Amino acid sequence: MNDAQLLDPPTEEGALSFARRFVRSDAFMLLFREGMGLVEQTAAYLDGEGRKEAAALPREIALTYATESMRLTTRLMQIASWLLVQRAVAEGELTAEQARTEHNKVKISDPMIAPAEHVVAQLPERLRHLMAHSLRLQTRVRHLENQMSGMETRREAGNPVQDQLASLQARLGLAR
Repeated sequence: MNDAQLLDPPTEEGALSFARRFVRSDAFMLLFREGMGLVEQTAAYLDGEGRKEAAALPREIALTYATESMRLTTRLMQIASWLLVQRAVAEGELTAEQARTEHNKVKISDPMIAPAEHVVAQLPERLRHLMAHSLRLQTRVRHLENQMSGMETRREAGNPVQDQLASLQARLGLAR
């Protein structure tokens, strides 16, 4: 066994662990910096210019502003938590098992249903930009998390129980 195999033991499928390679990569560090930078930009905006812009909004749009800024903050905190756990694994501060335990505590949520486009269009441009950027980042992190946990492979493989039920229904002439 060579050094690379010792660092990245094979997974059940015999492939090298994507997770262990990814968190040590330059691509992960770029993602980490992007995510943490977005957290900082958002905090600065919401504490400064965003407060002024929100105060000038009509009541119904101000309510949407408050809701969307809370959603944005929650989304970014989930992303930041995920990124920090991954970095801790890369730096040897956490084991993969400890990281899984941490991920079970804080999940990256599914994207929430956005308000109507005509309402979002009335929000300040900077908030809309931060919301869009955070949603793109959330999608990327969810995709990576699914790859790293093997969920993508399991999802592609289908549901064996459902497949078996469909097969039985077809044989019995119960297929819809």
